Amino acid sequence: MQIHRNIWLGPPAAGLHWKDAAWLAFGVSLNARALSELAPDGVLIRTSSLDYPLSDYRSEVAALAMDGWLHERFGLESSGAAVTYDASRGGFAFSWGGTADPFSDGPP
Repeated sequence: MQIHRNIWLGPPAAGLHWKDAAWLAFGVSLNARALSELAPDGVLIRTSSLDYPLSDYRSEVAALAMDGWLHERFGLESSGAAVTYDASRGGFAFSWGGTADPFSDGPP
């Protein structure tokens, strides 16, 4: 799937749940401009699998996993994506750097 210009994401051959695919794509999109500069002719990021324990499953983690891998693999600057545990909010709190409420239909 195309993420940005010549930046593409190839999902695992076995397939993914739509939420996992969307969050993986979002993880790539957080770094799309930097990847475009690094590889102006384009890049295809192939994922072989997405494995996780079901006990604490959150689909948003796919974005963080992809974001972290891209930083490690390509030496990109941090996108600002992070997760913390916030007991007052009853669980995990995700932040996406300069991006607010991904997949929201509300105004930016």
